[in-house]
Amino acid sequence: MTEQQLPAWADPSVSPAALDAQGVSRRGLLRRAGLFGAAFALGSAATPALAADGDRQPGGDDPRLAYLVGDHHIHSVYSHDAKYTFSQLAAAGAKYGLDWMVFTEHSNFGHADFGAALEHQEILDARAENPRQLIFQGLEWYIPAAEHCTVFTPPGRNEVDLLTRFERAYDGKLLGYDKGGPADADTARNEAHAVKALKWLAEQRRSGYVDDVLVLANHPMRLGIDSPHEMRAWRDAAPGIMIGMEGAPGAQGAAIPGWRGAASIRGEYENKPSAQSWPGYPADAYVTYGGFDWATATVGGLWDSMLAEGRLFSVTTNSDAHRIVFDTWKNGDWQPGQTFDSTGKLPDPVNTDTPQPGSDFWPGQFSRTHVGVTRYGYRAVMAGLRAGRVWLDHGHLLDGLDVRLKRDGDRGRGVTLGGRLRVRKGEKLTLNITVTTASRPNPQGILPELAHVDVIRGAVRGPVADRDTWKAPDTRVVRSQDVSGRTGTYTLRIPLTAGEESFYVRLRGSDGNRHGTGYLGASVDPHGPVPHAPGDGDPWADTWFYANPVFVDVEGA
Repeated sequence: MTEQQLPAWADPSVSPAALDAQGVSRRGLLRRAGLFGAAFALGSAATPALAADGDRQPGGDDPRLAYLVGDHHIHSVYSHDAKYTFSQLAAAGAKYGLDWMVFTEHSNFGHADFGAALEHQEILDARAENPRQLIFQGLEWYIPAAEHCTVFTPPGRNEVDLLTRFERAYDGKLLGYDKGGPADADTARNEAHAVKALKWLAEQRRSGYVDDVLVLANHPMRLGIDSPHEMRAWRDAAPGIMIGMEGAPGAQGAAIPGWRGAASIRGEYENKPSAQSWPGYPADAYVTYGGFDWATATVGGLWDSMLAEGRLFSVTTNSDAHRIVFDTWKNGDWQPGQTFDSTGKLPDPVNTDTPQPGSDFWPGQFSRTHVGVTRYGYRAVMAGLRAGRVWLDHGHLLDGLDVRLKRDGDRGRGVTLGGRLRVRKGEKLTLNITVTTASRPNPQGILPELAHVDVIRGAVRGPVADRDTWKAPDTRVVRSQDVSGRTGTYTLRIPLTAGEESFYVRLRGSDGNRHGTGYLGASVDPHGPVPHAPGDGDPWADTWFYANPVFVDVEGA
């Protein structure tokens, strides 16, 4: 593999004059973190590289971090329902500022038989052609009894072999173990096979067959077939492997007014409950809220109910790129006798000069997942994801976000996203939220403006008795800070007090364009994200950021 290079914004040999406004801003953030140049390329004693399972002690200082921008859910001509080449997608990712990308082709007999190996050679070529990007090979797994997951590994001698072995042995679509069939399918068997699959992946990492592997659930509420007990079972089967879910799906351009139709919803969340859906979800769960999945957007909802057990479960966002809005390329024509199952690859696309149907944005164009690392590299990204050092935004709402929770009087940096702080009952704490506002117009030509930052706090009660619960009744918005008109870099200092119970805090914020009473009522969330009218969901006019939690363990709780 060609030697990896730092991104231009992180490379001291690249003149600031050669960077755009976003790159200049990111370089400034990197310098403030003390990671510029060799400290970021190689790591240093002051900022050690992240260990595979996190490197901090509860209550200790977390290292300085740089945030790498990425997308873990992208489809190319090696997926039966997509259309773009690797070069097109990698070029788009570079244009929109991505540092890392995961190609996640759909499981399929053609993919398992032919496509994965062919794709791997193109991945190697793409890495050579784009040495400033981290390009992962992955798979979109059809979970037995449920929806889809991203599965991916770092570069290594067994990266493609692991994916194809996994696909053949554990994919619900290939085995007929999915929920696309009759309602009386063998659900217990299928759910058990999903757990077995995750344990198998964990064993491949533990044995050293691959250096690492991660799994994230994709669009969990799109069909309502990912039940709460299944999601908990996946997490518990391999907690270092199954690390979270999409907080917001791709297909964010699906409801641009006048584009796809009067019934269109952001994320293509246009379904109704079916015989295969988990019956405990309300009908309102099948649409997005501010572009985010109901499981994440509902304060006191499913995501919070999992966090309230005291265990990290991350959220992300991504493009799910298949067909880009307003793009003019169409799928090429098959040669006589060829099919996807016989080739594992679609014909290369052809430009028509006429807009083609689509719901997605290019990787990095709208949806971005930011991962905190102490050095640049494939394993650092995966370690940062596992540690939960993650925040996400839509529409390039922010240039930067740094979150630190510390005891009053402590001199250190404090604990950051995904971390744990150990305190005594009654201790005074301060949540420091450092925001760097958008420095340039986004790809839509809009200069985003952050209007508010919301602090959400929830009690930690331990494992739930009912594994199908989706509510956290003691989670609510405890503060909403108006930041309208503020620009540049500033820090909000939010005072907190440790009570009798352990707890967590998490953040979100938006451009302030669309708000309403949250799904569980005004006492829980007075100004939360709301669904848009069908067919009228301009994503650029309703943008949000979300951040992973910080946990506070109260001694004696």
